[in-house]
Amino acid sequence: MKKIRVVELFAGVGGFRLGLNSASNEKVKYEHVWSSQWEPGAVTQHASQIYIKQFGSDNHSCEDIQKVVENNFEKIPNHDLLVGGFPCQDYSVARTANQAKGIKGKKGVLWWSIFNILNKKNKNSPDFLMLENVDRLLKSPSGQRGRDFAVMLASLDNLGYAVEWRVVNAADYGFPQRRRRVFILGYKKGTKIYDSIIKIKDIKRWILKDGVIANACPVKDTVSNLNDFTIGGDLEKISKNFSSNKPTKSPFENSGLMINGKVYTTKTIPEYNGKKILLKNIIVEDESKIPLEFFIKEIDKKRWEYLKGGKKEARKSKSGFEYNYSEGPMVFPDSLDKPSRTIVTGEGGSSPSRFKHVIKTKSGKLRRLTPLELERLNMFPDNHTKIMRNGNITPDVKRAFIMGNALVVGVIGRLGKALASFI
Repeated sequence: MKKIRVVELFAGVGGFRLGLNSASNEKVKYEHVWSSQWEPGAVTQHASQIYIKQFGSDNHSCEDIQKVVENNFEKIPNHDLLVGGFPCQDYSVARTANQAKGIKGKKGVLWWSIFNILNKKNKNSPDFLMLENVDRLLKSPSGQRGRDFAVMLASLDNLGYAVEWRVVNAADYGFPQRRRRVFILGYKKGTKIYDSIIKIKDIKRWILKDGVIANACPVKDTVSNLNDFTIGGDLEKISKNFSSNKPTKSPFENSGLMINGKVYTTKTIPEYNGKKILLKNIIVEDESKIPLEFFIKEIDKKRWEYLKGGKKEARKSKSGFEYNYSEGPMVFPDSLDKPSRTIVTGEGGSSPSRFKHVIKTKSGKLRRLTPLELERLNMFPDNHTKIMRNGNITPDVKRAFIMGNALVVGVIGRLGKALASFI
């Protein structure tokens, strides 16, 4: 059996770990050798406590990953696969080639923790990378569309990795939530996958048929030409010059490949004909098992209807600026015959909200989704987030917040199986 040693960064409550565990088989086993989860500014580290409850405290770190990399790097063992849903806020420019200080923002800066681990590991850096982020990454910031992703690709190219990516909507492959995320896979120079990419003459075929992501999440064809351009070299220059003409559209499409500083990208259409899980398939139908606080109070219904409805109205900012505000209506209550909308971090709590899910029960009552149902939408085991390490119950609002930050485990399972088959 081939064991793939895994380090999981920004681990949350273990979505990558669950997905990769499900992808292990008689030939390849994913074995987690170290994990890290730390929420900046949080008094109680709920996610880390839940992770330890589910997987144990051995080789788990609840420390600022930047400080670990800078001061206790020896704690991070050598590994074959580095995974992580690195935080997605606050991307900005890289001022230097090797310092995390170049990325502004408390969370955008954390990309450079990944870079610095790979860089400091040097010849012992992992053969493979599997990363996840919001699809906005491909087009941020608004003033230089795609610059942040270009800096990341160029930094990985400088470290000797080929990279492929795909924006995947989990519902397109039968999963119960319409959650769009970009998945980024990296292959180190010298691996069989890297060597295979170097040898291929038809890059488009790799993106559509032959690549790891294409095997995990099949596509029909492209709806755009295969575009190519070169990035590489000095990260500061890329930060300054990439899309400096302020285009309205990012050059990065929803699928692509980068190798030796050459980027190939095209827009693909998902292909899936299997079973689909709908919102009605995951909800608890027995109303007696739903706590009363999840039912919408009669006095709050008008507020819910207003927030969910379409609007065209005059508004005034705190500074006194007057403007016209408009937004379209949302389906209210949510359709049970489709996969759910994307879970957001503000899903918890009883206060009316435009973005929280509300469903109608068989008796005609309206209610919010419970933490258990939110876990099911991300394909976690029931009550995965309920109990913390110390035995305390996790607050429902925090459980909802955690699921708003989590990923759909089934997508990682697909990617893990495809990567295992290539290995």
